Amino acid sequence: MFPVTIAMGATWDPDLVKTVASAMSDEGRALYNAKADGPRSKHGLVFRSPVINISRDPRWGRIQEVFSEDPLLTGRMGVAYVQGLQGDDLNHIKLAATLKHFAVNNVETGRQHLSAQVDDRNLMEFWLPHWRMSVMEGHAQSIMSSYNAINGTPDAVNHRLLTDILRKQWGFDGFVTDDLGAVALLTDSRPGQLEPGQRFSEDPVVATAAAIKAGNDSDDVEFERNIPTAVSRGLLTMADVDQAVSRVLRVGFRLGAFDPPEKSPYANIGMDVVRSQAHLYLALKTAQESLVLLKNAQNFLPLKTDSVHSVAVIGPAGGQNYETGNYYGTPARKLGPAEGLKQLLGPRVSVSYEQGTGFTEVGDPAAIARAAELARKSDVAILFLGTNLQVEAESRDRRDLNLPGAQQQLLEAVFAASPDTVLVLMNAGPLAVGWAQDRLPAILQAWYPGEAGGTAIARALFGLDNPGGHLPYTVYASLDGVPPQNEYDVSKGYTYQYFKGVPLYPFGHGLSYTRFKYSNLALSAPTAAVSGQVQLSFDVTNVGDREGADVVQLYAHQVKSVTYQPLKTLRAFKRVSLNAGQSTRASFTLAVSQLAYYDTRKAKFAVEPGGFDLLVGSSSEDIRLRARLQVGRAVQK
Repeated sequence: MFPVTIAMGATWDPDLVKTVASAMSDEGRALYNAKADGPRSKHGLVFRSPVINISRDPRWGRIQEVFSEDPLLTGRMGVAYVQGLQGDDLNHIKLAATLKHFAVNNVETGRQHLSAQVDDRNLMEFWLPHWRMSVMEGHAQSIMSSYNAINGTPDAVNHRLLTDILRKQWGFDGFVTDDLGAVALLTDSRPGQLEPGQRFSEDPVVATAAAIKAGNDSDDVEFERNIPTAVSRGLLTMADVDQAVSRVLRVGFRLGAFDPPEKSPYANIGMDVVRSQAHLYLALKTAQESLVLLKNAQNFLPLKTDSVHSVAVIGPAGGQNYETGNYYGTPARKLGPAEGLKQLLGPRVSVSYEQGTGFTEVGDPAAIARAAELARKSDVAILFLGTNLQVEAESRDRRDLNLPGAQQQLLEAVFAASPDTVLVLMNAGPLAVGWAQDRLPAILQAWYPGEAGGTAIARALFGLDNPGGHLPYTVYASLDGVPPQNEYDVSKGYTYQYFKGVPLYPFGHGLSYTRFKYSNLALSAPTAAVSGQVQLSFDVTNVGDREGADVVQLYAHQVKSVTYQPLKTLRAFKRVSLNAGQSTRASFTLAVSQLAYYDTRKAKFAVEPGGFDLLVGSSSEDIRLRARLQVGRAVQK
């Protein structure tokens, strides 16, 4: 059981994500081979993953399932994940990846009937680039259309989305399936239905025909029931049906689902790969790389084993009850933080646990008092606070960014009892922990860390590992300045690209137990043609006294424009690991076309001639190096 997807996003390490997905596909093939009973096997070969929607809104309940708020980071992770699942041979894929939910799916409340109002510039610049990457570079074999509508047209019958863009522009040659029951929801309410649908038609046969003609090739039961009638009524031709069937079968042939098992290049993947030592280690490594050090005043962390003799573990996420996320089975092994600390520190250090409060329950004064007393008499208190599926999940958005239940009350009581308190956050969507940021000496973000979470967290707290993850989204100090959830124009103030307030933690933020110096920025040329490219290179040096990893990030900002532009936009990134005193020369090649914006008048991307600031840093706010690139007319003088 690996950490959730948002934790993978925090690694900023596409190579690691590809390795994780490859391990998943090995185990998936092993299960399929062990139950090799043809295309209707219980253990199938089409995996409905990854979710590559954008975490635009911090209240969204499914942030745990996505990679980032940024299209580039999401796209690079999506490509890596798809390639890991499917393998390198498109004619003999290991598993078929399903990108979901296409597109502009970002709200749980009313998701089955809402219509996202999105202009073409937002659509092309923010809502679709990562899909394009995952289709054109990753060659994903399946796409899931989402419940919502875009500008009044439900995605399940959106010809522009599913045919004009997906197939004609991007060359997608797999099959499209609708989200569970989406075609049925086109006919609005049904008996027993929890939510109203899209009111597209009162006739399920009409809805089925429209979905197939738009580019939806697969459905649950609506197609089986209604296609024959749609053909007999002239709403569909046999050619329409054959086209949809052929798209599904093409993926089946690429999977080898109709070949004798011995003909498959993956036939020899056996059950010995399932929960193999290599995969167990990979679950731990992913958790380790995902940890983000948010605050570390006066180098409070790492804790020193020679000076800590008693540890108070406190909070609802500190035991075995920590969250593992949506769409996870029951783990064969799950090691919580308290147990992880006990295993690491051994009998010479006393590790005691008090829950203090639940995730969402009203506070129990007696339980909080017991937790505070444990903190008072221990050398250090470690608070494990966060969320679970009762707070954020599919079909459940949050109303605010606060610690749920009585956790803030517990936090304040424990800190009052012991100033030597570390906060470990175990959540998916951002939490506005400004009170803790102002007072506690150290804060570590640990996400929903998978089955090896307790080991990874313990090792980081006591310095066996150095946290190197960076935030894949903005952590807002509050909802002040954050637009309402039904505002799909990100330029109104969403994400680091357009938010004009002061975040609690900026996009890309992540500290370390060591320090990194950036220097000697070189730009291959100060000017470039619109069709050209430039190379940036710079030195990154670990000037601290221990090994560590940093994520170097390249942003661009257009100095002047005839229209609105983002404050800055991520254009490249790289995770760099260095020993103490070690230096490396990092470089990025930037195509000038990457600086384009979508010109709605011309209905295409265009680079506006002028100046662009190129910004290199360790987060979207921690900019260390700058260069000015002049593009276009200035080059042609």
